[in-house]
Amino acid sequence: MSEPLDLNQLAQNIKQWGLELGFQQVGITDTDLSASEPALQAWLDKQYHGEMAWMARHGIMRARPHELLPGTLRVISVRMNYLPANAAFASTLKNPTLGYVSRYALGRDYHKLLRSRLKKTGRADPATLRFAEF
Repeated sequence: MSEPLDLNQLAQNIKQWGLELGFQQVGITDTDLSASEPALQAWLDKQYHGEMAWMARHGIMRARPHELLPGTLRVISVRMNYLPANAAFASTLKNPTLGYVSRYALGRDYHKLLRSRLKKTGRADPATLRFAEF
């Protein structure tokens, strides 16, 4: 017979794996985002998503992860600083002999970078996590 799953320890492990993979912050929450649905709908109704049509696609489903992927029990959110520690953009902007390129455009596409790191985090303990890729 297998031991019962220690959810607190699993949460700590997930957070640690995320930090080791370069995320600055890792959070875990349940899937009940119903309190945020009205604000999300108002934001979408006001077209604040601009040209990001994918934000409006499936609209309120973004506030219902358990419907988007049935069986979902928790949502893991991560944060990763994108600005390099040695960024000297202020001095670059003041120098008329230098061109300036937005920092986000200099590195690897952050969507790909985040996806890669999230996959590694999700695969850290396949027997326990039952990780699903999107």
